Amino acid sequence: MLHKVESNVFRPRHQPFSEDVVKRLKVPEGFEVSVFAHDLGNARMMAVADDGTLYVTRPDEKDVIALTEGASEPRVIASGLEGIHGIAIRDDRIFLATVHAVMAADLNEDGTIGKLETIVDDLPDGGQHGRRTLAFAPDGALHINIGSSCDACFESNDEKAANLRLDLKDKKRTVFAKGLRNMLGFDWHPETRVMWGVDHGVDHLGDELPGEELNRIEQGKHYGWPFCYGDRQPDWASFTMPEDAPKDEFCRTKTVGPALTFDAHASVINIRFYNAEQFPEEYRDDAFVTLRGSANRSDPAGYKVVRVMFDKGEPTGKEDFLTGFLSDDHQSEYGRIAGLAITPEGSLLISEDTNGVIYKVSYKGGVK
Repeated sequence: MLHKVESNVFRPRHQPFSEDVVKRLKVPEGFEVSVFAHDLGNARMMAVADDGTLYVTRPDEKDVIALTEGASEPRVIASGLEGIHGIAIRDDRIFLATVHAVMAADLNEDGTIGKLETIVDDLPDGGQHGRRTLAFAPDGALHINIGSSCDACFESNDEKAANLRLDLKDKKRTVFAKGLRNMLGFDWHPETRVMWGVDHGVDHLGDELPGEELNRIEQGKHYGWPFCYGDRQPDWASFTMPEDAPKDEFCRTKTVGPALTFDAHASVINIRFYNAEQFPEEYRDDAFVTLRGSANRSDPAGYKVVRVMFDKGEPTGKEDFLTGFLSDDHQSEYGRIAGLAITPEGSLLISEDTNGVIYKVSYKGGVK
């Protein structure tokens, strides 16, 4: 079956932040939304230290800020970092990623950081998806996401459209999984320690195809891009052809389909499993996912946080968790959401990178 190429572009009007925006936002019964910090500029990825200090990368400002709730203003702890995006914290060290480099520094008790040292300086060039993300596997290896350089094309570098695994002891770097167009968000299930990632679908198949993906990420597996979309469907609108099998056979026999999908083009950004104790028991080991919001479909989708329910380590469904960033008529938006983090007391933090707001969702029991 041949697909015709169909691309729609529509961006809802952006509305500035105000207290009225907070009143618009909806969460399930018993939860409440508050503002952790605002006027932060291009606040993207976040990591929380053991002492509760929140560290945030700001690509437009080319820096990293540190802040605590209620602080008068954030502190810039690293600057002049072209392409800064990925961030992770482990063993009192902070790890940061730009397009080509991964750097690390000690965390100081006053919230500042020590001297940044470069661990990796030769990550592939960026192109369409140049924002790198970082997360630590349960065994201590650092995983690095490298997006594709294009919508659907051949990559000359095996490390593109792939998730890389870096052993910090011997600095050995390997391709962990591939065929991932832009898996910015990935995390490990707290009980099973299985890796799950959220990936972006291609742009040229109309409003409803392909859905954004939640994938079970396993070493050595291929997740379809640029040859396949959805549940191992060959992408006939793409000129790419695999070398070792016809495209339909390759998709069917050599790739892994998604475990679950979200609205097409909703721009899935981050995933974080909830392993704290503030939220009700039924939220334990479920995942939260940010859908930043579409720009390339005629009827906007995304602009929300979704909860993915897990049972015995497997996803069983999804439901809206934080909504209200998109107007009822879908013509205006009140923020495009990006990063997720969990505070030491178990609240969920959500960064919004257009108005520069970090929202906090807390459980207050039966009080609405």
